[in-house]
Amino acid sequence: MSIPELPRLRSAKGRWILLATILGSSVASLDATVVNIALPRIGESLNTDVAGLQWTLNGYTLTLASFILLGGSLGDRLGRRKVFVWGTIGFAIASVLCGAAVNIEMLIFARILQGVAGAMLTPGSLALISSSIDRRDQGAAIGLWSGFGGVAGALGPFLGGWLIDVAGWQSIFFINVPLTLVVVLVTLRHVPESHDPNAAAQLDIPGAVVVALALGTLTFGLIDATPLLVVAGLLLLAVFVSIEMRSDHPLVPPSLFESRVFTAANLVTFAVYAALGGVFFLLVMQLQLVAGYSPLMSGVATVPVTLIMLVLSAPAGRWAQVHGPRIPMTVGPLLAGGGLVLMLHIGPDTTYVTDVLPGVLLFGLGLSVLVAPLTGAVLGAVPTSEAGIASGVNNAVARTAQLLAVAALPGLAGISGSLSDPVEFDRGFGVAMWICVGLLATGALLAALLLRQPRSAPALDNVDCMPQCDLSGPTLAPASAEGAVNEK
Repeated sequence: MSIPELPRLRSAKGRWILLATILGSSVASLDATVVNIALPRIGESLNTDVAGLQWTLNGYTLTLASFILLGGSLGDRLGRRKVFVWGTIGFAIASVLCGAAVNIEMLIFARILQGVAGAMLTPGSLALISSSIDRRDQGAAIGLWSGFGGVAGALGPFLGGWLIDVAGWQSIFFINVPLTLVVVLVTLRHVPESHDPNAAAQLDIPGAVVVALALGTLTFGLIDATPLLVVAGLLLLAVFVSIEMRSDHPLVPPSLFESRVFTAANLVTFAVYAALGGVFFLLVMQLQLVAGYSPLMSGVATVPVTLIMLVLSAPAGRWAQVHGPRIPMTVGPLLAGGGLVLMLHIGPDTTYVTDVLPGVLLFGLGLSVLVAPLTGAVLGAVPTSEAGIASGVNNAVARTAQLLAVAALPGLAGISGSLSDPVEFDRGFGVAMWICVGLLATGALLAALLLRQPRSAPALDNVDCMPQCDLSGPTLAPASAEGAVNEK
């Protein structure tokens, strides 16, 4: 079958494709940001405790981390546009259920469904660009996708905080409906369908089901402090590894971990993103419950992190391409850890300029130094043909780390039960930040010890222009357009 000529970015069709992919990815990333800001109001409105709020985040992260690799494979096999649209529609339906929740159980159920939809929506965004835009313009298209995504990430806390203040926490879910409607209409009208003719004939359904059961069991065990469930979850993870070792179409190809750099980068990812999961779960609640900030002000307080990353991530990535990722992946977590130490000053009598901003700035600087070189290390450790699956595995590792951190950290820090005691929460926040500092230091140590040889990023024109500002997970590499079959 002949492959039709793909549209150039300057064409009307190319701009429509870019709109659909930018808006689609932004809906998912913005939702993750503003839900964190809304947690105190959700807890008050639905009369739930810390465990309920943990599950509000983890219900989504659990299914997203478990099925994101399956979602990418499903798109390659059944059609990237089709699966992207399915995911977008599912995300809208689940968002309505979230906003209509009358108790915490209904909200958690809806968030679980939202994560399943996100697993179909998230991988499709860049895959559609790489399969639908002329190769000569793909670098520019992905640069624009990344830049506008970063702007959306910076605006998200303003919009989300304002909506929560004015219209209640439910509004952050209902706002997804008109946005997703635009994505679906534009995608169906202007984005061509594409498949991967080399995709595996079968999907690794057993692997996806077992890893979801394993992570779900672990999450239950950590939140409820039940050792038996934790052990059961670990055993199920061992079963998942066995399935992947034996499968001829694994979700996570074991051959990827034959690369020392890939393995080291994922160990660093796990430690660092566990810390990030804990920080962004607890920081906005500390600002609201202890420091007395409104949802809008607590969201605005963290915006400098995104702004710094927008400015500095691309230069950091280019530096690592020349000099190797070891130094930035060692220094970055240490700087971010220093920022968390400064955040310990946040308390009942907090002044933003002296007590919040210095820690936020240093934390953002550390992430800017770290994240782009980390992505480059992951992609540079594998052949270009495996960049998509390698980045998908790295993204799943990051989300799994955040899932487990949100489940375990409150219990380890002594934050439990009701949110009505700001003194107890403040004390637990301090303990939790020191644990996150330890995780970041562990990531720095792993990078220093295991990344001994400079490794350049892969020969992808767009890697150094992809600042990572969505801290829910590392960048997913664009899928290769080679061999894609496009149909009008």
